[in-house]
Amino acid sequence: MEKPPSSILILGHGVFGLSTALSLSLRPSFKHTKITLLDRSPFPSPDGSSIDTSRIIRSDYSDPAYAKMGAEAMETWRSSSSSSTQQAGVAKVLAGLGEEGRYTESGLVLVCDKGKQGEEYVRGSFENMIEMGSEKQKVKELKDRREIDKEMGTGGGNGDWGYINTSSGWADAEAGMRFLRKKVEALNRVTFLQGEAVSLLYSPSTSNKKKKIAGVKLSTGQEITSDLTILATGAWTGTLIDLRGRATATGQVLCYLPLTPTEQQSFSRAPVLLNMSTGMFIIPPSPDPSKPSLKIARHGYGYSNPLSLPNPSSPAQKISISTPRTTRDDPTLQVPLEGQLACRAALREMIPSLAERPFTASKICWYTDTPKGEFLITYHPQMEGVFLATGGSGHGYKFLPVIGERVVDVLEGRGKGVEEFGGKWGWPSEVVEDVVTEDGSRGGRPGMVLERELRRKEGTRAETTVIVRRKR
Repeated sequence: MEKPPSSILILGHGVFGLSTALSLSLRPSFKHTKITLLDRSPFPSPDGSSIDTSRIIRSDYSDPAYAKMGAEAMETWRSSSSSSTQQAGVAKVLAGLGEEGRYTESGLVLVCDKGKQGEEYVRGSFENMIEMGSEKQKVKELKDRREIDKEMGTGGGNGDWGYINTSSGWADAEAGMRFLRKKVEALNRVTFLQGEAVSLLYSPSTSNKKKKIAGVKLSTGQEITSDLTILATGAWTGTLIDLRGRATATGQVLCYLPLTPTEQQSFSRAPVLLNMSTGMFIIPPSPDPSKPSLKIARHGYGYSNPLSLPNPSSPAQKISISTPRTTRDDPTLQVPLEGQLACRAALREMIPSLAERPFTASKICWYTDTPKGEFLITYHPQMEGVFLATGGSGHGYKFLPVIGERVVDVLEGRGKGVEEFGGKWGWPSEVVEDVVTEDGSRGGRPGMVLERELRRKEGTRAETTVIVRRKR
């Protein structure tokens, strides 16, 4: 980037968008840049993937680059507000991020089924954790199911090989986002707007090969102009630019069940359990008496929701893309029976005493999946004035303290974002026929279509209810 833009418009106030807004606000090179953040929903977005009861926080990756970035993020998750005097930049502003129950270092039991998909990922992650000196003493191999069950302390377990990392844990996702939002607001550098962007604004280009983007057009017809538009729009990005063959929206299964006070107290001491062969995981409850709920979910191939929509690059042409379907669009939407039964089967193994406890809520969380699970953080090669910060692939939240810095690094063409991920996060030159994330961490069955699964009623009838968010 030769010269900082005079104005930047960020679309999306999820973890990528807000973290980027924070980093832009603190970078000296952007001190004269007008920063605007636009989202279609008031904060927090009820259907945003960054808003939920919990997210796994880990540095446990088979890829050393992500493991290193995860370890850096963990430092801020663990930091105290009193440590801000020893910090600088984003780390200083976010000191105390994990306090007041926003982060719980419960430990993570990462397992696999021997001889099946996911084993290579777990073994690679185990090796990385051992090689990272600061984590080595907190990592212990679990050689069989008996050792896994013993470490869980829930009366059950899952998988037949893995390890426990006592330095990993989970975050109250919504609380973390509220903390981040307040920190961005306090800097008084960002203008927050509400509105739904339906298309990019095109203007005459200075290049014969590139289209010039000058901002966005809203559903109301209003236009918002900017020198640079950053698309941090998650699973909705494909409605604004053509991402076919490079990224797609997939819906993931989340189910919740209530606990008694005694159960809550007991299970709150358990570690997170994640099976990379099946994608099934449980996150223990908060010790807070007002949050007596256990979450069981699947990090899988997910459901697609294909719709015929105008091509963002050529509106006269119709294309088929997967886009999110949420309770905002369909208030009766719930997790398909297939997903509920998968959660039920996993629960019988992981916590047998809760095997028949009815689910009281469910949610479909929408990922922006890429073929290899890499983020998509790059300038658009055929469009001037557009930068992408998306492709979270279901593992972006944990990087809340550091991802904004990496985004701005790539924006400026220097720093860790370029040095560590320059070859990973660029615009994919290869276009695949169907985007299926094959990074070794997914479970479930590929190729499932949401509408088709919602129509399946054989077997046990659906037992979940739709989440009703309380007004705050």
